[in-house]
Amino acid sequence: MGEKVRIERSDGTAFGGWLSEPAGQARGNVVLLQEIFGVNHQMRGLCETYAAEGYRALAPALFDRVEPDVDLGYEPDDRAKGIALMQALAQDDVVADIGAALAALPAAPTAVIGFCWGGRLAWASAGKLGDRLACAVGYYGGGIAKQLDLKPRCPVQLHFGETDQSIPLSDVEAIRAAYPELELHVYPGGGHGFANAERSSFHRESSDLAFERTLAFLAGHL
Repeated sequence: MGEKVRIERSDGTAFGGWLSEPAGQARGNVVLLQEIFGVNHQMRGLCETYAAEGYRALAPALFDRVEPDVDLGYEPDDRAKGIALMQALAQDDVVADIGAALAALPAAPTAVIGFCWGGRLAWASAGKLGDRLACAVGYYGGGIAKQLDLKPRCPVQLHFGETDQSIPLSDVEAIRAAYPELELHVYPGGGHGFANAERSSFHRESSDLAFERTLAFLAGHL
């Protein structure tokens, strides 16, 4: 079972997170980067999922700078609050907290895996923290096409839904054109949030295939 943890920043302040340990020796570390709904039931469960695959999994509470212990559902009011919290944060501050999460883990090859907002943060982490990462994985990260100047400094795998109304395929193709060496997948039946079983947009076929590809990517780099 996972547990709440405190993650220390270099300035002596701290923020929260959820940590799940594997049953045996860890194959490596994964830092799971949240959607706009906080480290909620789904994110905590995802930590357990990756721990069951042999990885030490940490989900840092990236909203703690503005509001601690955010745990939202998926109703319109939850989404509106999550967007407001996200917009209250500077990306550089959030990436610094991701760096603190990396530092809090035992020394081992480490990946970041992000979803939605976290997918964009995984891209930013690859650009700003890539020398500390074995690889980065992003699921339906919006806004990456506007951050193509953040050249990845580690291997990157990206997943997008073909029917995602918030990320046009033109953005996906812009990413592919700028960085053709990236492993980039588009899922014909998937929309935004296709890998989250607690959202109405969940698409099992896309989710299962993306998870299989993610595990293979981790196995190749961690």
